[in-house]
Amino acid sequence: MAEDGGRGAEASPGASARFVRCLYAVGFLDLFGVSMVVPLMNLHIKSLGASPTVAGIIGSLYGIMQLFSSTFVGCWSDIVGRRYSLLTCILLSALGYFILGMSTTVYLFAFSRVPVGIFKHTLSISKALLSDLVSERDRPLVMGRFNAASSVGFILGPVVGGYLTELKDGFYQTSFICASIFLLNAGLVWMLPWSEENTGNGKNKQGKKRTDSITAKPNSDLQLKSVTNGTVAIDSPFQSPWVQIVTVLKRIKEIACSDLWDIFLVRLLMSVTILLYHSNFSLALEERFGVKPLFSGYLMSYSSSLGVLAGCLLGPITRLYQHNTYRLLLHSSTFTCTLILLYASALSIWMVILSSTFLAFSTTIGRTCIIDLELTIGGNEASGTLLGVGQSVTSVGRIIAPLLSGIAQEFSPCGPPSLAVALALVAILIMNVNKQKYCSSGNVKLKNQ
Repeated sequence: MAEDGGRGAEASPGASARFVRCLYAVGFLDLFGVSMVVPLMNLHIKSLGASPTVAGIIGSLYGIMQLFSSTFVGCWSDIVGRRYSLLTCILLSALGYFILGMSTTVYLFAFSRVPVGIFKHTLSISKALLSDLVSERDRPLVMGRFNAASSVGFILGPVVGGYLTELKDGFYQTSFICASIFLLNAGLVWMLPWSEENTGNGKNKQGKKRTDSITAKPNSDLQLKSVTNGTVAIDSPFQSPWVQIVTVLKRIKEIACSDLWDIFLVRLLMSVTILLYHSNFSLALEERFGVKPLFSGYLMSYSSSLGVLAGCLLGPITRLYQHNTYRLLLHSSTFTCTLILLYASALSIWMVILSSTFLAFSTTIGRTCIIDLELTIGGNEASGTLLGVGQSVTSVGRIIAPLLSGIAQEFSPCGPPSLAVALALVAILIMNVNKQKYCSSGNVKLKNQ
């Protein structure tokens, strides 16, 4: 028994590192496949004879499904385990894109968005799995690298999709290739060494070895722990559906009754801030500086590439801040607010380029830090639920940001970024008011704990 325990302790860090690298590939393939298809969808639905209103309604329904499903799917992954929930989400998303590849009518197109709208939460569950695998100290570094890998897929996907759509029946071919990529992703998840990691982590009480600068979390079971009160056994995903539903609703109630509202409010405000900045970017540059949309596209691609670099640099940055996530989030949010103010008041295109350059870094760091703060304050036992709620909060931002942008543009092309500055200031104020809570890391605030 002692020898077995020793082998488990030795295998755990290596197994964790392999898992992390494979999850980077999962994130890359996920957004690579999606970004191949999404830019072409409006053209396809128009070719099917849909009016702009119908196309907008279908797009809104997808957003609404994401809004309500992300919390439930995230909580469900806490209950049945990451492997089962991740495979289910990937396979049903593949089904949705396969149906999209056969959509010759508007109704079939709309139907294809249903499984994707409900189950396309691969990235959220992958982030929850990463949180289970690594220590809190290494979590921002790993999350940053995961976001960077995903962003690379999002940058390359539209290029490949644009090339494929030039072929005969290009959209249908692109959709089938996207579905195939999701099936490849499911195979990758299936072949991960779950049992090895489970054995290693279950026995690794004292292991502190490092592999690729990532520390395996002691006692982290890849099948996850049992639900907070031990109601459902995680290693048995085929529990009664009613038991699962009741447990999911109980978890969501605990989050709703917790004192995490300020963290989610900060996430909402900063999400709307970034969305407002991007909402009329091309139009504002054209009206203010006479810049053509092509230049705006190049500038956005440049910013996306810098965002990838920022994700890779999160490790040194967090070490510079001595792993103080709150302070890093506060500084990045303040920097974001200042840069958007600079963009709103820019007198030349060079000031816009300067602000876009540094915004790519501050927004990437801020997104990673707010997720890390949610998991630190809320407790890692409910990481899927917390990430799901956070995704729902971001979806709310995507719904209200276009409305706020439209109203602000009635006054000036600089209206949306000016409003974004005001919302960012509110978020910074909330963080300062609740400084004491953010600084006390490791406190689980859920009511039943």
